[in-house]
Amino acid sequence: MRVAWLRCRTRCYADSDTQPAHRHWVNATILHAPVWLCSAVRGLLYRVGILLKAPMTAFASPVVQLSGVRIDRDGRTILRDVSLDVPRGSITAVLGPSGSGKSTMLATLTGELRPVAGTVTLFGNAIPTGSRALLEMRRNVGVLLQGNGLLTDLSVAENVALPLRTHTRLPAAVLQRLVQMKLHAVGLLAAADAWPRELSGGMARRVALARALALDPPLMIYDEPLTGLDPIASGVIMSLIQRLNDSLGLTSIIVTHHVHETLPICDQAVVIANGGIVFAGTPEQLQDSADPLVQQFLHGQPDGPIAFDAAPRRDRSAA
Repeated sequence: MRVAWLRCRTRCYADSDTQPAHRHWVNATILHAPVWLCSAVRGLLYRVGILLKAPMTAFASPVVQLSGVRIDRDGRTILRDVSLDVPRGSITAVLGPSGSGKSTMLATLTGELRPVAGTVTLFGNAIPTGSRALLEMRRNVGVLLQGNGLLTDLSVAENVALPLRTHTRLPAAVLQRLVQMKLHAVGLLAAADAWPRELSGGMARRVALARALALDPPLMIYDEPLTGLDPIASGVIMSLIQRLNDSLGLTSIIVTHHVHETLPICDQAVVIANGGIVFAGTPEQLQDSADPLVQQFLHGQPDGPIAFDAAPRRDRSAA
C-alpha cells in the first residue's frame, strides 16, 4: 500500500518537477528492495525509459562530439582545431601533461567555457546557453571533482543526498534509500554517518563518486580521479570506474595524466599537447605509436617535443 502511494505521489511530482516520470516511478517502486538489487534494477529501468523516449538516431551518434573546436582563455588560444567523438558506453581517457588543456576541455564539456569556433554536442544536442536549459543538461552529466568537493559540515550521507535534495522533491524515505544505493555501489554504506574529516583520501574520493552518480547521469566525467591517492586506493578507484561504467551502462571520460593506471580500463585514449589533440585511438595503438611526442609523454622523458618550462625549445638551443 505504501509503495502504491509513493508511486502515485512521484508521478504527481513529475508533472511539475524537473525529474522524468519514469525515474520517479523507479525510485518509488524499489523502496523496499535490497540495496544491492535495487541499484542495478533502477539503472536498467531508467535506461529503458530513455530508450523508449529517444529517437534511434540519438543512439547511433556519439554521446560527446567536438568538431573543429577552438577554445580561448584571457585572449590566448588554449586548444585549436579539436575534433573528437566519444562513443556511447565507452571509457575515454583524455591524457596529457600538466597545462596542456585537459581541464579546459572539461570546462567546455560542462558548459563553463564556450568555444570560439567549432561545435560541441552532448547527446546529439548543442550545449545550451540559457541557464535553465544548461542546468537541465548538467543533470545528465556527473562530474567527479579533483578536490572531491565534499562539504565538511555535512555527513557522508548528506553529501550524497545533496543533488537529490536540489533537483527532486522525493519523499524522505525514497531519498534515503537512493543514498544507500549509491553508497553501497562504492562500498561505503557503513560510512553513511561519518564526517568527511574522518575519511581517508580514497574513501573521500568514493563518496564524491557516489554523489556524482546520485542523479543517474548517463555521462560521467572524472577530473584527475587519482590525484593524491596511494597505489592501492588508485587501483580501487580505477576498478570502481570500470565496474560502474559496465554495470550502469555509462559513458565515461577520464581526464588524467596518470597514463599507466588508466590505459588498462579505457577503450579510447586521447593525448592533448601543444594546443591540440596529437593522438586519438585505442590504448594498443597508443603504446605502439612511433610519434616522438607520444613516446616522450608515455615514458616521462624530460627531453623531446613537449616543453616543460617557460622557454621555448628553439630559444634554449640557440642560446
